[in-house]
Amino acid sequence: MTFYDPIKRAVDFVGAAAGLIAVSPVLATTAVAVAFSMGRPIFFRQQRPGKQGEPFLLVKFRTMKPAPPGEDAIGNDARRITRVGQFLRSTSLDELPTLYNVLRGDMSLVGPRPLLMRYLPRYTPEQARRHEVRPGITGMAQVSGRNTLSWDEKFALDLWYVDNRSPLVDLKILWSTVGKVVRRDGISSQGHVTMPEFMGGRPREQENQREISHGE
Repeated sequence: MTFYDPIKRAVDFVGAAAGLIAVSPVLATTAVAVAFSMGRPIFFRQQRPGKQGEPFLLVKFRTMKPAPPGEDAIGNDARRITRVGQFLRSTSLDELPTLYNVLRGDMSLVGPRPLLMRYLPRYTPEQARRHEVRPGITGMAQVSGRNTLSWDEKFALDLWYVDNRSPLVDLKILWSTVGKVVRRDGISSQGHVTMPEFMGGRPREQENQREISHGE
């Protein structure tokens, strides 16, 4: 634990509370848009690993229609994502409900992005260190290329943050995030709706990774 960690939690709580109040009209409008375009449920909920890998329930706006009965939901993101969903992703509006996760203490405003539970046994011991801190709404990987980065590049940036987190670093990341959202940079990896699945190991071992649904 660094000297900053207790302060960071207080900043997260105040920032998330203020953010939820400030964007409440946007939240309401987005909820109506999702309900009209995709029906219910309005929110997407999925277990993700938090600090020390402990699971929590991530909450986001839905961006996809459910897979038809009998059809595998994995790998068909491009067919299931709606026009409204594409807009929500490109503007990051689908992420606004995660402020609730920050308020609860599941997440931080800044930190490594929470990935999938099934990735936990695939990490090397070094990669697993990304779970030494709370996951974040935004982080070093998100302002450095987002889904255009390789997995190794993302994990290297996550670990840099774990070892160098500070108030100044967080402020720089939050400021950079605003610009990234406005420019809609790095939404998708080439040839994928989001990213190919992380199968573990090093890049050469991941060349044939399949495209998956990252659960919105």
